[in-house]
Amino acid sequence: MGFVFGLVIGIVVGLALVVGLVKLENRRSKLRSQLATTVAAFARMTVEDSRKLLPPDYYPSWVVFSQRQKLKWLNSHLTKIWPYVNEAASELIKASVEPILEQYTPVILSSIKFSKFTLGTVAPQFTGVSVIEGGGDSITMELEMQWDGNPSIILAIKTLLGVALPVQVKDIGFTGVFRLIFKPLVDEFPCFGAVCFSLREKKNLDFKLKVVGGDISTIPGLQDQLEGTIRDAIEDSITWPVRKVIPILPGDYSDLELKPVGILEVKLVQAKELTNKDIVGKSDPYALLYVRPLKDRMKKSRTINNDLSPIWNEHFEFVVEDESTQHLVVKVFDDEGIGASELIGCAHVQLSELQPGKVKDVWLKLVKSLEVQRDNKNRGQVHLELLYVPYGMDNGFVNPFTPNFSMTSLEKVLKSGANGIDATESEKEAAQKKKEVIIRGVLSVTVISAEDLPPVDLMGKADPYVVLTLKKSETRNKTRVVNESLNPVWNQTFDFVVEDGLHDMLILEVYDHDTFGKDYMGRCILTLTRVILEGEYKDSLLLDGAKSGKLNIQLKWMPQPIFRDS
Repeated sequence: MGFVFGLVIGIVVGLALVVGLVKLENRRSKLRSQLATTVAAFARMTVEDSRKLLPPDYYPSWVVFSQRQKLKWLNSHLTKIWPYVNEAASELIKASVEPILEQYTPVILSSIKFSKFTLGTVAPQFTGVSVIEGGGDSITMELEMQWDGNPSIILAIKTLLGVALPVQVKDIGFTGVFRLIFKPLVDEFPCFGAVCFSLREKKNLDFKLKVVGGDISTIPGLQDQLEGTIRDAIEDSITWPVRKVIPILPGDYSDLELKPVGILEVKLVQAKELTNKDIVGKSDPYALLYVRPLKDRMKKSRTINNDLSPIWNEHFEFVVEDESTQHLVVKVFDDEGIGASELIGCAHVQLSELQPGKVKDVWLKLVKSLEVQRDNKNRGQVHLELLYVPYGMDNGFVNPFTPNFSMTSLEKVLKSGANGIDATESEKEAAQKKKEVIIRGVLSVTVISAEDLPPVDLMGKADPYVVLTLKKSETRNKTRVVNESLNPVWNQTFDFVVEDGLHDMLILEVYDHDTFGKDYMGRCILTLTRVILEGEYKDSLLLDGAKSGKLNIQLKWMPQPIFRDS
């Protein structure tokens, strides 16, 4: 009986184990099938699908959604034909860059030339391609390229003392994006008249310099000078908007060549809340501005000593060759005297964001690097006024002191077209007159009221008044004191005689009156550009340097233009 009972129990347990194993296997098979379905769905998922699943804030800064397609087939063929491409490309690059090298020869050298130039045996790798939407008469392609080559490049340099030195350029690492423009499209094979090529974006360029048979460091400053010369030559010879035009079919392709299209006028107003780079005292900030990073096109402001909220109020002009792709870069440095300046932060503005003929007032947040997409550290802000004026533009700005002239430039008011006259014609007239306009007039400032001022007194109140200063002439006025109020009303008007409106600015500082002194509460800084252009306006200005509060003012401009011989 016990044997039969044990046999039954064994059969039941065995069947249970078999059934359990079968169910477990079926469950695992179902999970594998679901996982395979999920993986297949992710494989079919596009960039747009991923963006719908997660907003951009959830991705780390190193995640970049590329719009470029892979080019394995091109890399395979390029490797095969590279020996022939190397020979042709070496001659083309040498012919393009060598004249520019001579142009940027450092002062310590008398000449720079290539004694040898080949790109080596390692072909570059194209990592992606994209087609840019453009007009109907052209096709624009952008090719992303990486190259860690083994070129043989030797520079023959000669010092002012007549000493010849062969300098080798080695260990080149390059990443960038090349742009190809096929234009115009025609009905004749190969269906386009010319090809333009340019280095659209230079992401990374590393190289080393070595004197053949010697040490380059034996000549102080030579390495830095040569490296800067090479980078400037590349920037000025092939980097966008510079482009090389190769005619394919007979025709006139002068419209494809690089030409200035307008002027960007920049007023560097001020900065605030800059990071302090000094251990003792405060930073000594200055700004470097450029559209193209060439030495002769960079503009440098003056240095403001020991100030983290400097006021520059300086004006600069830049030539624009392509407003759709170029941008203005602003870098703020701490001047270290004889030592190397330390970067506080940088920012940039796309020129495509500017409306031609309209002044744009912007505050730009400074970041550590323009390559970093998100920088949460507060490095300060910089204040700019921007005006982009295309050549020959007849815009809607009316000159504030004569209705017969249209204003297209903040600095050269009468050099724009009158009633649609071309800009070059009016420039000739201005040159014949040999006079320039000083925007002189009377600025009427009404301090209306303030709101939500921060409490300063022990009782949670303040006794505020406003000091008005015209910076260039240092003319000052001040309102009456309003006792025990965080929302004072003044309604006081002050007139200032302005000698040079485009280069002056108004500073309004709010103080708390005390029996034995005064407490600073905050300030507002205004250029006179807007009131000169609009004639009169009201505005509410947030107080800088205060936890809260704003100032309500009204400005009115009464022009009295004068001329002086230039």
